[in-house]
Amino acid sequence: MMGRPITSLTSRAAPLLYANIDTDQIIPSREMRSTGKTGLAKGMFAGWRYLAGSDYAPDPAFVLNDPQFAGAEILLARENFGCGSSREHAVWALAEFGIRAIIAPSFAPIFENNCSRGGVLCVRLPAEVINQIAASDANVSIDLPDQSVSLPDGSRWTFTIDEEAKAMLIGGLDSIELTMQSADDIRRWHDTDKNERPWIYL
Repeated sequence: MMGRPITSLTSRAAPLLYANIDTDQIIPSREMRSTGKTGLAKGMFAGWRYLAGSDYAPDPAFVLNDPQFAGAEILLARENFGCGSSREHAVWALAEFGIRAIIAPSFAPIFENNCSRGGVLCVRLPAEVINQIAASDANVSIDLPDQSVSLPDGSRWTFTIDEEAKAMLIGGLDSIELTMQSADDIRRWHDTDKNERPWIYL
């Protein structure tokens, strides 16, 4: 399995309200010490999370070091989140740290695709809605099957998502596992095609 399935999620939303946060800021290249998907959480936002010149001493000014956002599974951001290089390590670092959803007005397309395959939900909502969520000082609830985001005060917004990405996230599947759910159909097509075009299979 790709990771934990996402259906509904309720969490504090940590406001990292900057535009154009790129993948090198999410996981600096110096923090990528292997090609694997684990061991990256410590390096996530390393340039911001830690005091300059220190050996990973937390910077208290950084939002994810604020005790009120300890364990937050939702991140709020501005437009074009995940721009820059296509490194999948950025998604792996976020997921390993515990970020399960990002709410922003827009995402870099490659990063958004990597997220759906890496178990992180990208929710596109307008900037004014994100401001309202950030100011609410309350838990945020995301319902993926319903494609909605809500606050305890009754505020509710809907979002769009690609159907394939939605299926992968709800099922906790990667793209190969999603395809293999249609294995019987693929096998039937193959058998029919082999009968109709036997010369292809010589």
